[in-house]
Amino acid sequence: MPKAYWIARVDVTDIDTYKLYVQRNDAVFAKFGGRFLVRAGQFENPEGSSRGRNVVIEFPSYEVALACYRSPEYAPQIALRQSAAEADVVIVEGYDGPQPGTQ
Repeated sequence: MPKAYWIARVDVTDIDTYKLYVQRNDAVFAKFGGRFLVRAGQFENPEGSSRGRNVVIEFPSYEVALACYRSPEYAPQIALRQSAAEADVVIVEGYDGPQPGTQ
């Protein structure tokens, strides 16, 4: 079963509230097996639009990734984040098929 990912692009508008969101979401992500792969590092945006911060969180499966986002534990975190940032969030299933050069 392929893993799944939350991909978020974020513009923080209230840094203090956003820091509170970050602190409070750790327990929720841990409960669902979430693991940060990208957390606001340096980036270049060679095409399309961008936001100031990028985040990628890996989950054990697509179903678990959706369950985490829809959970009662995460609902208050969504409201907190939305009060402190503008974000685009995509939940996407990973790929376990052939890779270039391995066929």
